[in-house]
Amino acid sequence: MTDSFGRTIDYLRISVTDRCNFRCVYCMPEEGADIAPKDWILRYEEIATIVRVAAALGIRKVRLTGGEPLVRKDIVKLVQMVAQTPGIIEISMTTNGFLLSRYARELKEAGLSRVNISLDTLNPERFVRIARRGSLQQVLEGIAAAQQVGLSPVKLNMVVMRAFNDDEVADFARLTLQHPYHVRFIELMPINWYDGSEGGEFLQQRFWSRIFAHTGEPSFQLVQLRQASRGMLSASEMRRLFVPVDEMRQRIEQEVAPLQPAEVVTNGPARTFRLPGAQGTVGFISQVTNDFCANCNRLRLTADGFLRPCLMADGEVDLRTPLREGKGEEEIRRLFLYTVAHKPERHYLAEGIKPVSRGMSQLGG
Repeated sequence: MTDSFGRTIDYLRISVTDRCNFRCVYCMPEEGADIAPKDWILRYEEIATIVRVAAALGIRKVRLTGGEPLVRKDIVKLVQMVAQTPGIIEISMTTNGFLLSRYARELKEAGLSRVNISLDTLNPERFVRIARRGSLQQVLEGIAAAQQVGLSPVKLNMVVMRAFNDDEVADFARLTLQHPYHVRFIELMPINWYDGSEGGEFLQQRFWSRIFAHTGEPSFQLVQLRQASRGMLSASEMRRLFVPVDEMRQRIEQEVAPLQPAEVVTNGPARTFRLPGAQGTVGFISQVTNDFCANCNRLRLTADGFLRPCLMADGEVDLRTPLREGKGEEEIRRLFLYTVAHKPERHYLAEGIKPVSRGMSQLGG
């Protein structure tokens, strides 16, 4: 599949649940998170049907996300179903790692290629402050288990926040000296930062109406599943915590060593470097200050069955309803092609257009 800007779309991220066993301060409220009713969540057979259609259209890579995918019952079964789909050459998973030591070997045997593990601190006390659930030690055991069974390369994703963990970027970079990890530093993204003072919802609806009005087909929707704000960082707090990747890189080079460009074959969002003599790599994901939209190759499927062409802009297409109405694979194929044809050229953060309808746990990381 090729979109209207010449980008080949061959990567599908699938959220399998909006539930999580952590409550990270930038992602979910500590209590009272808005989650979809269970009967809204796609069944594994429905996901397998969507993947089969997507693969026939040219999707080659799939990543399972959440919420936390390992909290969903029988997740190994889904991995096997996706891995056995003709045309799919790689299946990966984003996880917080807390349950990974339990499932790592089964996941590998089912066909999982690799894992991305979210880890924002190496300090046990800070871990409790940021994740508010689980334990750092159990996550570290999950990382070791993934490495041991060959779910590699193991990627560690650190969301950098000022006064929370920005003083640890050099420590994370040093991990690559002794381990073949791909450590990636991520700018805090404005997902659901809307706090009611900027007219964000109106701007979103007007924006998507303008983009898709000419199609004559109201397939794109603005799905409102607003996260409660109780115990979650507010929009203004997140803006104060924002650290640009240029600052992260400068800190690493001052405290450790100059970074050298690394030749890593990927069309993902990270710009990748290596410390001298390191086994692993250091990457920066700068979706806010230096986006990768020109090379974006992905679509996202939410846990409740909506196909989304852009993480950083609201608007998505309902696949669950036609699936459950028995309209068949040809209709799903049509909706995929429709979504790809209207994938935005870029996000519009600079114009004040921010995603406000869903939080990251609802979209899939």
